[in-house]
Amino acid sequence: MATNQQVTLLGFPGSPFVARAELAFKLKGVQYEYIQESLTNKSDLLLRSNPVHKKVPVLLHNDKPVCESLVIVEYVDETWTGHPILPSDPYHRALSRFWSRFIEDQVLPPVFKAAWNPNKQEREKGGEEAREALEILDKELKLNGKFFNGDSVGLLDIAALIIFYWVPIIQEASEFDAYSGDRYPNLEKWGQEVLNDPVVKGVLPPRDVLLSFFKARFQSIVDSK
Repeated sequence: MATNQQVTLLGFPGSPFVARAELAFKLKGVQYEYIQESLTNKSDLLLRSNPVHKKVPVLLHNDKPVCESLVIVEYVDETWTGHPILPSDPYHRALSRFWSRFIEDQVLPPVFKAAWNPNKQEREKGGEEAREALEILDKELKLNGKFFNGDSVGLLDIAALIIFYWVPIIQEASEFDAYSGDRYPNLEKWGQEVLNDPVVKGVLPPRDVLLSFFKARFQSIVDSK
């Protein structure tokens, strides 16, 4: 990339969505500035850059904001050369986008409901919905190698990283039962390949820090009842 380009990532430590953007940068070898945001005192820069959702991550490329983690990943892939993140074949590219949206729309919302909803019945319902979505993903998804796109990490692997690393930690902290290797053997095999990739390892926050954070969050929800 040109030396006069400015690349800044607004993020927060431990966020799986920020990790997606960081992983895309590292796969491409893009140098970037990281600005840590506060969840309780969001900066004017963040609010100006993402006025719709007011959330991280936000990529600022020459002061132009790009929001939403998967949109950022695709933007990085289209802007910088090097490691291809999306498949070159149009059909496989469409599949990557389809299953990435499935994870965003069908897997993560019930997981978060199962973990953080103040109502116990709603948490149980979320766990059931999450298991149903994960079962579909385990049965229907077909890999083209170690990873979805062959032998290198791509868009769908990045999208699914939250399932393989964050969801088991959230599950342990909030005492719901959705993801397990015995229940979803195909996801488990795929997940181990993703988590063992050296570039992926470089963006994973410490497990014990995440577990403590999520336990405290869950306890605050229980105590509020």
